[in-house]
Amino acid sequence: MVTKTPNLFDHADATSVAKPLDPLLPDRHPQHDLFICDVADAVLKDMMAHMEHPFYSLSKKPETNIRRYEHNGNWIEITPSVKGLATIYDKDILIYCISQIMAKLKDGQPVSPRVRINTRDLLVFTNRGTAGKDYAALAEALARLAGTRISTNIQTADEEQYDTFGLIDTASIRRKHGLDGRLLWCEVKLSEWVFNAIRSHEVLTLHRDYFRLRKPIERRVYEIARKHCGSQKEWKVGVPTLLKKTGSQSPLKRFREMIRDLVAFDHLPDYSVSFEAETDMVTFLNRGTMTSEAIEMPPALFTPLDPETFAKVKEVAPGWDVYHLEQEWRAWMMDGGLDAPANPDKAFLGFCRKFFEKRGRP
Repeated sequence: MVTKTPNLFDHADATSVAKPLDPLLPDRHPQHDLFICDVADAVLKDMMAHMEHPFYSLSKKPETNIRRYEHNGNWIEITPSVKGLATIYDKDILIYCISQIMAKLKDGQPVSPRVRINTRDLLVFTNRGTAGKDYAALAEALARLAGTRISTNIQTADEEQYDTFGLIDTASIRRKHGLDGRLLWCEVKLSEWVFNAIRSHEVLTLHRDYFRLRKPIERRVYEIARKHCGSQKEWKVGVPTLLKKTGSQSPLKRFREMIRDLVAFDHLPDYSVSFEAETDMVTFLNRGTMTSEAIEMPPALFTPLDPETFAKVKEVAPGWDVYHLEQEWRAWMMDGGLDAPANPDKAFLGFCRKFFEKRGRP
């Protein structure tokens, strides 16, 4: 009897048969050109919200249906344009922008929501090819990113706020004149929501091999593991919950097969995956491969907080255990690779206030 295995060369969220020699894409640019050295050295960063919730399509075909995701009283509704919902590969453009802005913030340089991108730099950074079709794909990705709209509620106490925004506000493209028509550069204006999240350091570091993952579901599962497992030893989640978090349109039975494939190949960056059929649970084990920038917590963050700060926390985040919130805050600082704040007590209070605004009472 012949056992079918998935074709990891197919980016679609679907079943196929051939098994490649290597489950990871090749590193297309192992030796980066000197003139893009600053891009190659930028640490991959992604928004926590993008890793937590299923904003992006995992399908190879255009997805034009409105999708809605609900969890713990909060909901997100994503409305695509006629060109389709932004895909997880379109997201590469945002990861590039976020990484570059965070690198400048770390160096104390001024930043702006308007980002000019040398398209070849972007293709190399995201481990893509540099043929004409790859430049054309970027233009299509920008159109989907600009057309995708997000609506969400933010609950605070007995009030609910409703917001609608885009992933990017505008995009302009400069093309080479002539038959080639190749993109020279593009300029993207990030939405206020995205730019504010970057300036608030609501980002996490990604492994460089993220761009070598062949299938959309692999990228999405890695993002979820990076967000929830972080630098912990392990993290467990039920298969139905994981399916919900991925945003995959596959039936539960097919999704279990995908998880078994991840276990068999064991090629996710930073985390090893195991599956317990009896309990229908997936366990992510930390490989200990994250860079020091991703996991190192500045010594100053171990400074004890003022007891009066904990009393104030009960006012800004009623119902939550203050020591649990302190652990959440320190873990968030550690995962983000952030510098120690000048005023830890003030920073902790601000974190608790935002935490409560997003989640409400426990």
